[in-house]
Order: sequence, then structure tokens, then C-alpha cells
Amino acid sequence: MGKEDSNNNTEKLDIKTLENWLWEAACAIRGPIDAPKYKDFILPLIFLKRLSDVYDDEFEELVKYYGDRSKVEKILDKNPSLVRIKIPDKARWSEIKKLTINVGDSLTKAVKAIAKENPELEGVIDITDFNQTAGGQRVLDDDNLKSLIQILDKHRLGKQNADPDIIGQAYEYLLRKFAEGSGQSAGEFYTPREVAQLMANLMNPSEGNEIYDPCLGSGGLLIKCFLLFHKKYDDDPNIKPLKFFGQEILHNTYAMARMNMFIHNINAEIHLGNTMTNPATKNPDGTLRQFDIVLANPMWNQNNIDTSIYEKDGLGRFGFGTPPKSSADWGWVQHMYASLKDTGKGTNYILKKP
Repeated sequence: MGKEDSNNNTEKLDIKTLENWLWEAACAIRGPIDAPKYKDFILPLIFLKRLSDVYDDEFEELVKYYGDRSKVEKILDKNPSLVRIKIPDKARWSEIKKLTINVGDSLTKAVKAIAKENPELEGVIDITDFNQTAGGQRVLDDDNLKSLIQILDKHRLGKQNADPDIIGQAYEYLLRKFAEGSGQSAGEFYTPREVAQLMANLMNPSEGNEIYDPCLGSGGLLIKCFLLFHKKYDDDPNIKPLKFFGQEILHNTYAMARMNMFIHNINAEIHLGNTMTNPATKNPDGTLRQFDIVLANPMWNQNNIDTSIYEKDGLGRFGFGTPPKSSADWGWVQHMYASLKDTGKGTNYILKKP
């Protein structure tokens, strides 16, 4: 176990610094891949760095307590629960930044090693093959990856250096900056933080509420509810906590949501799949599960849903009329309404059972 990274251990990463940093990282891989895919390489590395830096922080705290570095290593071998997650030595950022050859292969092995050591991160941190090819050529060669690592090494992401929402903030910036530049609307893929905060305030979650987002994205709406709740109750341990549920159709976005939840230490039940065709949140008897709060920001005017889905639905979701093929908005409204308890409330549309 080596010493901590030499980066400024007290620096606090603000949003402007984060955005400039991400822009520099994106420029390092500009050219080899399409701009909307920048996030698929940058975000897993930021997550890896966050986990590694936090692990270093926790390790150093244990060293201060036990007074001996080698003793702490032996203690962690026997009791890894003393740290939130265990980072294998070869997967720690201090080793990652030394890579000069076989960089893509080594990165892929590193994230797989972390997932193996921490099963809750399987399918989350290890979603990217940094050695992947397209048309017989590496998508990002080792020189691109080395440049990216060098840039991401400029800032620490330890507990004192970055807010837990680092993944969500980075995800929003990369989508806003590069999705729109490719002719897409970033607003289709995430909810701007001001809107998400407004939605959380409108819902104003209370003790023990179960909260559901049927088109989860990166999880920002659930996280805003979580943060508002903890501020409202001042982290009172006697208050019954919230329970979170969600579903996301895109695998990479689903992984980002789970990264977000993990960093915030939120225990959420998140499913991968198509909510319209196969909603995953069901009761043991197969009926649709209902929640205290349902909030979502679906893709507006979605026109790729087969209307037979509504007609053949066996869950009683679409009793107020079949949505037109040109727009699934009315379908989302009805799904959210059907997912509410009798005393529940929901938004983006303001819904409340009579």
C-alpha cells in the first residue's frame, strides 16, 4: 500500500472547475469517438477515481487510529467491512496513473477486479471495455487513454474534495455539452438540476415514503428527494428513511444511476428494462406496485411505442384511453397514475388520486 496521491488533498472541486476539467478530458479523446460517447469512457474513470480516493481517505483514517500501515493492511484482509469498498492494489488510482503499456487492457482488468471484490458494483463499474475495437481498430488507443488518465489525475475526488453528486454533475455536463452539439437535445436524457430540485420540493417527501421514478435516467430526481429529506430532518436517526425505486431502459444510463446511488450511499431498488412493456416494480401476486411519490421526466412525444402494448396491458394501467402512436405522453401519465397509492402524489405532471 503506497502513500496517498500527491494532488492537493484539501482542494474542494466546485462546479466551474469540474466543467473545465471535463472539457479538458473530452478534448483528450476528441476525434477517435463520437462526442455523445465521451461519457461512456470518462464517467467510469471518474467513478473509479472517486472510489479509489475515498478508499485512500478511509485507509489513512485507519492508519491514524492503529498507527501502523502494514497492520491496517492485515486488518483489512481479515475485516474488509472497515472500509466502504475494497480496492485491489492494482486497481487503485495511484497504480492506474502509472500505466504506460497495455493501458486499455489494464483498465478493463482493474474495473473487473473492483467488481469482483465488491459484487454490488457488478454491471456498474465494469460496463466499459477500455480495449474495445470497432472495424478492427481500437476505439481509444493507449495514447488517448494515457492522456485521459493524466488529465483526470489533476484533481482529487476524496470525501473532502468533491460532493457525492460528482457523477450526476459530470453526467449532466457531458450530455449538455455534447449531445446538443450532435443535433440531439440533452433535455431528452436528463432533468436540469433546477427543475429536479423544484420537482423534489413539490413532492416534499415525508418520513418512510416510497418514491419511484419509472424512467430513471441517471437518478437525479431520486437523489434530489433524498437530499431534501435529509436536510428537512437534519439526518435524525430516529426518522424512518425513504425507500427508492426506479427503472431505466438504457444499460449505460442504468449503470450511471447505480453509480450515483452508490456514491450517495442510497440503498435503491433499481431495475434495467422497458417500463412500458415490462414494469419491474410489481407485487408478489404480479399486480403493479404502488408508491407514495411517483416522479419522472419521460422523453416527450416518444413515438416508437407500439400501441398494442397499451391494448394488451394486463396491469390496468391504461384505462383512460389509448395514447396515439405519435406520442407516449398520455401513456406515461397513466403509468405514473396507476403506480400511485390512493394517498400518493406525483409529478412531472401534478397527479393526486381523488
